[in-house]
Amino acid sequence: MSHSITQKSALVVSAHSADFVWRAGGAIALHASQGYQVHIVCLSFGERGESAKLWRLGEMTEEKVKAKRREEAQAAAEILGADIEFFDMGDYPLRANKESLFRLADVYRRIQPHFVLTHSMQDPYNYDHPLASNLAQEARIIAQAEGYRPGEKVVAAPPVYCFEPHQPEQCNWKPDVLLDITSVWDKKYQAIQCMQGQEHLWEYYTRVALQRGVQAKRNIGITEARNITHAEGLQSIFPRVTENLS
Repeated sequence: MSHSITQKSALVVSAHSADFVWRAGGAIALHASQGYQVHIVCLSFGERGESAKLWRLGEMTEEKVKAKRREEAQAAAEILGADIEFFDMGDYPLRANKESLFRLADVYRRIQPHFVLTHSMQDPYNYDHPLASNLAQEARIIAQAEGYRPGEKVVAAPPVYCFEPHQPEQCNWKPDVLLDITSVWDKKYQAIQCMQGQEHLWEYYTRVALQRGVQAKRNIGITEARNITHAEGLQSIFPRVTENLS
């Protein structure tokens, strides 16, 4: 898929190469099916902290693990219908400098996203996640600034949504959007299966999708004819501006 700006676009900022699949695979596939150009940025391959199964094979190096993780993430993105690029910023710890911040701001300028998906702002289990969230938000602000690369088209104010962390209660994450992904669940599960290094999470994130599906159905009214079986939860950072509250 090309990187040129289309009428509708979305940006996903993922700390590691599998995060976007577990937490936003449904949103990615759904919007791709609606004609959005969805672009994923993986800041790290998750080569140290999220590749235990690969390391246990023995005779592994970081480069071999990275190559395998890249392969899995590219296959998943292809299934979901998205573009993907890798910043390779390290893992455990993931660390950002000014160059990586500007690099992400340049992605914003190129993609001109209509919305952004990234991690929760807190996560005591994995400090790479809030760092990715902070980076996504700061790069958005830089990309909005007229004084950054003057003459380029600045970014508007795309809404930013935090996708569901592994343990929401500990991350002070509470969904205010439930996205119906019933129509694309099969695609999401196919993408999940690309993540061979973390097979222990396949069933967990299936349960999460079913749980959010029940909640989504409850929130539109159980008498509503529309059938929702799977959903993803999102927490918005900024208020929605509207002229109609229905």
